[in-house]
Amino acid sequence: MTQANDLANQPLNVAPALAKKLDKLGLRRRFDLVLHLPLRYEDETHLYPIGAAPYGQPVLVEGRVISHDVQFRPRKQLLVRIEDASGVLVLRFIHFYPSQLKQFADGVLIRAMGEIRRGFHGDEMVHPKTREVVEGSPLAESLTPVYPTVNGVTQPMLRKLIHQELQALPLPETLPEPVIAHLKLQGFADAVRLLHSPPPEYSASQLAEPGLPAWQRLKFDELMAQQLSMRLAYRARRQGQAEPIRGHGRLRSALFASLPFTLTRAQQKVLDEIDVDMAQAHPMHRLLQGDVGSGKTVVAALAALSAIESGFQVALMAPTEILAEQHYRKLSGWLEPLGIRVSWLSGSLRKKQKELAVQRLASGEAQLAIGTHALFQDGVHFARLGLAIVDEQHRFGVGQRLALKQKGQEPHQLMMSATPIPRTLAMSFYADLDVSVIDELPPGRTPIVTKLINSSRREEVIDYVHKTCSEGQQVYWVCPLIEESETLQLQTAVDTHRLLAAQLAQWQVGLVHGRMKPDEKAAVMAAFSSGELQVLVATTVIEVGVDVPNASLMVIEHAERMGLSQLHQLRGRVGRGSARSVCMLLFENPLSDLAKARLKVIYENVDGFEIARQDLLIRGPGEFLGARQSGVPMLRFANLEEDIELLEAARELAPEILQRWPEAVDAHLERWLSGREHYLKA
Repeated sequence: MTQANDLANQPLNVAPALAKKLDKLGLRRRFDLVLHLPLRYEDETHLYPIGAAPYGQPVLVEGRVISHDVQFRPRKQLLVRIEDASGVLVLRFIHFYPSQLKQFADGVLIRAMGEIRRGFHGDEMVHPKTREVVEGSPLAESLTPVYPTVNGVTQPMLRKLIHQELQALPLPETLPEPVIAHLKLQGFADAVRLLHSPPPEYSASQLAEPGLPAWQRLKFDELMAQQLSMRLAYRARRQGQAEPIRGHGRLRSALFASLPFTLTRAQQKVLDEIDVDMAQAHPMHRLLQGDVGSGKTVVAALAALSAIESGFQVALMAPTEILAEQHYRKLSGWLEPLGIRVSWLSGSLRKKQKELAVQRLASGEAQLAIGTHALFQDGVHFARLGLAIVDEQHRFGVGQRLALKQKGQEPHQLMMSATPIPRTLAMSFYADLDVSVIDELPPGRTPIVTKLINSSRREEVIDYVHKTCSEGQQVYWVCPLIEESETLQLQTAVDTHRLLAAQLAQWQVGLVHGRMKPDEKAAVMAAFSSGELQVLVATTVIEVGVDVPNASLMVIEHAERMGLSQLHQLRGRVGRGSARSVCMLLFENPLSDLAKARLKVIYENVDGFEIARQDLLIRGPGEFLGARQSGVPMLRFANLEEDIELLEAARELAPEILQRWPEAVDAHLERWLSGREHYLKA
């Protein structure tokens, strides 16, 4: 196996210029070519008469060139006419080289592969794949693979390189034989050879079928590599040393006594899980997820109090200044009356303020530090950091979280996300973390009514804003851009603020966006929170963290341009009080299929987990992982929704393989991750 791995990991033996192009495809070592599987297949095993070839599907035809000429109107193009006994076909090339004119000399016998459609010049193929042949040339015996490629790397080049490696490289099994037998998996070598060189009896539709045994084998191998790497990362973390945290509970009791609410069952359950984790001598790595408004912040505050009671400092990091400010205001209000010293640190602080904050952290005077990524800059040191809390964790990369963690010896980590993570994603990409879920909302929350409204009905929306303000409630009006974009032509926050201020003259209309200075933003948000402003025009900076119970109407411009997670987060800014709450999604026609799908999901669902599941189906896992992608191997072949049974099998068998066959683990990760199995260090 070691010799096979050594051969597989050798760099490609190609010219430097070609190596550079192949690198763009992720093809660096010899084995990468084995796993570079076809996108689709072309059927060159059957030759259609031109007159009988079907429309709208790739077909192979053969005919002699009867004319070729270059036309210049309506645009420059090369038209080549070929004929056989059954009819005439036009081959049309919009991009072509002068040398192609010689290839299509009159009388030359041509084979062309492409889709036939009716065109201005009659039946035509646009940019077909062509080659000159001799009468009676044999046809391909099996389907022809078509690979993902880049400019300068042709299909014949890829086919040749892949064929060479399939012939030269040993393709031993990396999974234990009992696992292969238990799941009745096809052999690895047979699977890849079938997909690269399908036997004649296979059709293109059969090869595209996800349930094909060859695809099932490769998908399972990929999912198993992911599970093994995640579990190794999890195991490595649990071998780390951390100071156990066991608070005496007096500060917690004081906070409970001051709060106007009690914890829900779900909040208490999650807090118990965190307490058990922090009491261990190895570092906690727990992901706390909950829908918008489920009460994650108070759970984080209670976890922080345990650490402070035990003599440790706590750091809370948020991705944006406006969210960090919200946390600072809320937690200061809760904790400073208890005698807790809270410090604020962000990139926008003046030099003297920053130096003072850094000094308070280094001396241990500040027990809780709240801020942005400024918390993990080089000059920042903690006297005794015991707990690091990261909000909206998917927006931070592995390296950033690691930098904050390294501010302490080995602090416990609590990562929070208001973007619910679908079960399949949690099972795969987050398998290295312990996950807690707050799966119920606090009592008293009013359901939010969602309305889809064409922007042509804008005046009706303005009337509803008037009505809402007249009833003593407040309104958010969200715009996706700060300033005019020539390409998107979207309504801007600045222009909208000016228009609404004129149309709603009897009400106070404020404006907040990401380019304002922090103290300006804070002043506007404070005015809105206190009720001085009735309408707040904002960009998506208010997506997370803003809590104004008196706001009962959310208007979102150009909702068709936003992602589902963002729409759900924005909608969650209302419905926090007892008044009936409404979210109006304004859209512009025409809508793309993707926009229609998103708006349908947000209109029909209020459950964040169901919205997240639908989002995963529409867009794939990338958006949920955010900056985490930089450390996580993305899936190339498996589909989390389609292949749930394979994912569950991989998840179930991974611990057994780690325990019984450690040498197989090394070989499998070497094959699939090529040394990247240690990517997760944070």
